[in-house]
Amino acid sequence: MQVISLQSGSNGNCIYVEARGVRLLFDAGISGIQVERRLARCGRDPRKADAVLISHEHSDHCRNMGVLHRKFGLPVYVTGKTYGAAKRRGLGEIGELRHFRSGEALRLGNVRVETIPTPHDGVDGTMFVVDDGRRRLGILTDLGHVFSGLEAVLGSLDAVLLESNYDPEMLAEGAYPYWLKERVAGPGGHLSNFEAAELVLAAASKHLKWVCLAHLSQDNNTPKLALATHRRILGGRLPLLVATRYAASDVLEV
Repeated sequence: MQVISLQSGSNGNCIYVEARGVRLLFDAGISGIQVERRLARCGRDPRKADAVLISHEHSDHCRNMGVLHRKFGLPVYVTGKTYGAAKRRGLGEIGELRHFRSGEALRLGNVRVETIPTPHDGVDGTMFVVDDGRRRLGILTDLGHVFSGLEAVLGSLDAVLLESNYDPEMLAEGAYPYWLKERVAGPGGHLSNFEAAELVLAAASKHLKWVCLAHLSQDNNTPKLALATHRRILGGRLPLLVATRYAASDVLEV
């Protein structure tokens, strides 16, 4: 299995996964031009992808689902509630729309995608686990809080893109208004560096090959600080990477 984070952060999210001949895009928060250029640098063509799957209706995850459908001919997998909320943003025509219910498993060729509800403050937020029969990859962002069952999911994985959104001190002392600070740190917001690291410490199995820290806040975190927090808690037991908000990652192997 191969993974490329094309972009990760509140300015737009999109992840490419390739496994056993199946090519998938997760989320559509960046433009079609960005998707095409960033995949081309890695020798990939989005027109050869099989589908785009949408986690929730916040614009940094969904705003270009119509564009990716029309530009590259991709079917869009999304829950009915998420699509209902997202289409108010003006997605344009989507001719191949496939609804799923969060909690069900999708079969796309040789790959099984588990869709798992999250308490993030979307109408029907979903995280994903990609299972090709040999390896399991988690795309665990916009989680809300460490909810029941999350440790079991993480413990089943061979690799994970895991949100590590904010540093609590930076958030508390930063310029966000009080209501936004409460939202970010609240039960429908995001995991802090500390919460993400503690989750990995508690739940990671010996099969976990790497953790890629994702969805870092531009205002309330830095890659250096996120990595330092995880290293302090986890020591050197796991390779740690960071998915940036400015460029594609290298091709990550699972």
